[in-house]
Amino acid sequence: MKAYAGLSRMLLLRSATASRSTWPAFVTGFFEPVFYLLALGQGLGALVGQVEGPGGAPISYAAFIAPGLLAASAMNGAVFDSTFNVFFKLKYARLYDAMLATPLGPVDIALGEIGWALIRGGLYALGFLTVLAGFGLLSSPWALLALPAALVVAFAFGAIGMAATSYMRSWQDFDLVTLLVLPMFLFSATFYPVTVYPPWLQVVVECLPLYHAVELMRGLTTGVVGCRSRVTCSTSR
Repeated sequence: MKAYAGLSRMLLLRSATASRSTWPAFVTGFFEPVFYLLALGQGLGALVGQVEGPGGAPISYAAFIAPGLLAASAMNGAVFDSTFNVFFKLKYARLYDAMLATPLGPVDIALGEIGWALIRGGLYALGFLTVLAGFGLLSSPWALLALPAALVVAFAFGAIGMAATSYMRSWQDFDLVTLLVLPMFLFSATFYPVTVYPPWLQVVVECLPLYHAVELMRGLTTGVVGCRSRVTCSTSR
């Protein structure tokens, strides 16, 4: 049996076909960041007013948190698809055992599953970007690059999620996934600048992969590219 037969696309076709019967569960991942945007961006944002954005320019609170929610949407779509779904196929459905009896190899399966997680995270990001455009929260042409950036984020977290799933023994182990994903979502400068933390905690936050995804998205959607949000720089929009 070859490790790679060049047939990873068959996994993508299989996942797309299977998702037709479970599309409500597939779509729910899109609504979570939208609810956060409405509740915090529009609700709490009316009380907060404007905040300091990348480069020091004032922006609305909704425009500040929207890029963080976009990065988190890509992360969640990829992580949960490459962990929960892959674990069920591996341990209970024994789907991969059947696949390995075909010309498919382990690398084909891994690339196919990561590819589907990438597509899912990318679709969530595309849908959320459309919502941001509708709310007028994209203030720069650089925002067009937010979608490919979201695909990179989805690929990174999808690959990490699938690697972690191979070590999981039971459903209880998924508590560890939530334990890692939720703090990243809350503390990676998603809802407030990293400068509110003490210096030692800022260093810890800057080690989180989602933090850099949030900073990248925030720079692209606001047009301040090439500088960190906590450093004032002058960039033409």
